[in-house]
Amino acid sequence: MKGCKSITNLDTDLSTGERLIELLEIIGGESLGRYNKNPKLRLQRIENVNKALEFIKSRGVSLTNIGAEDIVDSNPKLILGLIWTIILRFTIAEISEEGLNAKEGLLLWCQRQTADYKPEVNVKDFTFSWKDGLALCALIHHNRPDLLDYNSLDKSDAKGNLTKAFEVAEKELNIPKLLDVEDFVDVPKPDERSVMTYIAQYFHAFSAQNKVSNSSRRVGKFADVLATCWDMENDYERRATELIQNIEALKKEWETAPLGDNYNDAKAQFTAFEDYKHTSKRKWMSEKREIENLLGNIQIKLKTYNLIPYNPPEGLYPADIDDQWNSLITTEAERKRNLSNNLAEIKDQLRKSYANSANELQDSINNISIQLSGLGENEDSSLEDQLNEAKKYQTEANSLEPRFKEIEDLNAKCEEAHIEDNQYCIYTPDDIKFDYELVLNTIQKKIAFIENQIVARSVSNLTPQQLEEYTNAFRHFDKDDNNLLNRDELKAVLQSIGVLLSDDEFNKTYDQLVDNPNNLSTEDPSVGVPFEKYLNYVKSIAEDKTSPDQLREAFKVLAKDKDYVTEADMAAGGFPPATIEYLKQVIPPKDGVPDSYDYSAFLDIVFG
Repeated sequence: MKGCKSITNLDTDLSTGERLIELLEIIGGESLGRYNKNPKLRLQRIENVNKALEFIKSRGVSLTNIGAEDIVDSNPKLILGLIWTIILRFTIAEISEEGLNAKEGLLLWCQRQTADYKPEVNVKDFTFSWKDGLALCALIHHNRPDLLDYNSLDKSDAKGNLTKAFEVAEKELNIPKLLDVEDFVDVPKPDERSVMTYIAQYFHAFSAQNKVSNSSRRVGKFADVLATCWDMENDYERRATELIQNIEALKKEWETAPLGDNYNDAKAQFTAFEDYKHTSKRKWMSEKREIENLLGNIQIKLKTYNLIPYNPPEGLYPADIDDQWNSLITTEAERKRNLSNNLAEIKDQLRKSYANSANELQDSINNISIQLSGLGENEDSSLEDQLNEAKKYQTEANSLEPRFKEIEDLNAKCEEAHIEDNQYCIYTPDDIKFDYELVLNTIQKKIAFIENQIVARSVSNLTPQQLEEYTNAFRHFDKDDNNLLNRDELKAVLQSIGVLLSDDEFNKTYDQLVDNPNNLSTEDPSVGVPFEKYLNYVKSIAEDKTSPDQLREAFKVLAKDKDYVTEADMAAGGFPPATIEYLKQVIPPKDGVPDSYDYSAFLDIVFG
């Protein structure tokens, strides 16, 4: 040690007491106080040695048969005994392993350090167990495998193994070479105290190393804890900042976000709002909970290691996040309220737009119907005037057709907006269309009726009753109200008024009367016999062939000489069902005979 002279001869170097005091101060870790430097007198030397011996005794070491004079007089045997006592007390006695001290503790430590190297290494003592050098190499390899490759050793080379252990220990572990190879291999039994002293150096060297290693681990673990906490704190601040920024950005966006000027735009805004609630909001809600939990984990971790609590930066406290969140909820409620009100207003406007158009169209139809029903009330108006008025109403009604496209489009918008009720209107497009077609059909019938009346007015030689009968029969069988009779309808009409023709006669008559200038198919609805030709034909029949007596005789034949006719008689005569139904309606029943019809009374009514 710097400032101290080395001991080269135990017999003489300790005799003044100076080297002994210096040795004790080094290994004892404290000063022994003032002593005689360079003593010349024997008394001074004895005082120095006594001072050293008193210090040894103060450490609990009993010195038997050793006095200061023995050391001053250089007694080798007693000096060696004193040195061993010092080694035992200050080097070996402090060794402790599971409650065992000194020799037993050191032995247990060696056994544990070399346990993995059995059976080649089996430490039982401080003599024979060390002769082959493997135990020393095992100690080094166990604690510092980087210094020695145990597996490459020649297990039978004791000298080589001991030499290797001594060299590595001295060079790498600063363990002085207190023994020689010969002290192990060239003696029957190695000196136990010498081996213990040397092995103790390994214990202290590796214990110091382990102490440093433990300290490093402790400091490293503490640094890891601090780093983890720091990372958690940074993560908290980053995520809290990002959450608050996202909330503030959305609130600002909503301040100027449109509500939508039409249903599609308004619905798109509402859908976007609902998407936010199911995506961004839920993500932020989860993030808020995780941030709160993260802060709690930070505080728990800090408290676990007795560290000061973490204080987030200004504006990032949980209360600040709660304030931002509550503000978002308020803004969100206002946004939904505005969107809902705007959507409701647009829907209401759609109802009103449809109602205005539908009600106006229905009123127009109603007005035409009312005017049509009053046609002919003016006694001074002629049939021609009435016909012109009816055609004017027809033109007016036809002009309403394009307006159905408008209400159908408005109704489609209402359906798209899922509007199922409309307090402003009771009419659906189908309702109005149905009424409109009724009015068109009524106008068509009215025009046909007036035209037929004009035709009938020009026909002479027919009684009013005959004219009424023929007109009613035509109208009854004109099923499609087009003022034309197709082939089947004409045949039914003629049979109903008593004109019975063979098939050839009827076909010839139909071909003469049919109005088909464009040579269309007879199935075309515009092909048929017009009222005027029909009326002229039945007039000619009435004038030339049909008299009350002729008809009475025809009915008598049909009734098999009865004065009444039955439905079965008419069916047997070949009348179609439609003709039979018509005759049943116009011929009065026969008194006293169920399901019979008085044809004589009918002819009296018709011909007067």
